[in-house]
Amino acid sequence: MNLKGRHLISLHDFTSEEVLHILDSAAALKMRYRQGDDFQPLRGKTLALIFQKPSLRTRVSFEAGMSRYGGHAIYLGPEDIKLGKRESTADIARTLSRYCDAIMARVFAHKDVVDLAAAASVPVINGLSDLLHPCQILADLMTIREKKGRLAGLKLAFLGDGNNVAHSLLFGGAKVGMHVTLAVPEGYEPNRDVLAAAREDARSTGARLEVTHELKDALKDADVIYTDVWASMGQEAEKEKRAQVMRPYQLNQKALSMARSDAIVLHCLPAHRGEEITDEVIDGPHSVVFDQAENRLHAQMGFLLLAIK
Repeated sequence: MNLKGRHLISLHDFTSEEVLHILDSAAALKMRYRQGDDFQPLRGKTLALIFQKPSLRTRVSFEAGMSRYGGHAIYLGPEDIKLGKRESTADIARTLSRYCDAIMARVFAHKDVVDLAAAASVPVINGLSDLLHPCQILADLMTIREKKGRLAGLKLAFLGDGNNVAHSLLFGGAKVGMHVTLAVPEGYEPNRDVLAAAREDARSTGARLEVTHELKDALKDADVIYTDVWASMGQEAEKEKRAQVMRPYQLNQKALSMARSDAIVLHCLPAHRGEEITDEVIDGPHSVVFDQAENRLHAQMGFLLLAIK
């Protein structure tokens, strides 16, 4: 399956077989790493990292991954590249394509990463935008498959805001046949176009994608419970309002008890402990949050290995 030169902007752009192929590539890389294999398939390759937002996991996972597999990453912070301001996004993409073998961008506006991909001649990876977070969901799917042995037919309940992570979970679930239910307050539903596109994807896999305001409906028979911060970067002014509205959707011990007894807990981090998730849950026996965080590195490198020419 040839993914050379492909962009990773949205999981919607990939077939179910391609998504599973990326996960298989990531699993193989992780196994070789755990076995201590000196495997450097990215030797001589360079990745440009464009950051409009600060990040712990995105920056370190990409930099460490490139280093481990023989490549090199160049960090470009908000003051280094001002997309569309100091020079056009297209000119930035064309220039970086002459220097680097791939580009990762963590941006505010989704249009910025789309515009980068349109002009670049090397793979462009969406490290996060206000609409989607495909890198995170590849790591999530990898983690769920490790812990549950499969993806198809499982049920994932997402609690909180219908945000970029929720959007990509809809696409990810649709591609692998995993049922996804979002439990969100009124007014915080996912983007309608994203939901419609994901449901179209789900026709071929049988995944059920649902949105509810009722926590019990989402958690009933859930194999996986997922939550995220209630106010993302850029939403700080809404933090107090969001906290009040979303308090009933907190992932606490009571919520956990509504799911299957062997349910696993995911959080994409950073976690605001005591807000969207309690200490007893994130540090408890059902939590696989830090395995999930580690898999950011393996999932991203799994894709890069397939995409870099």
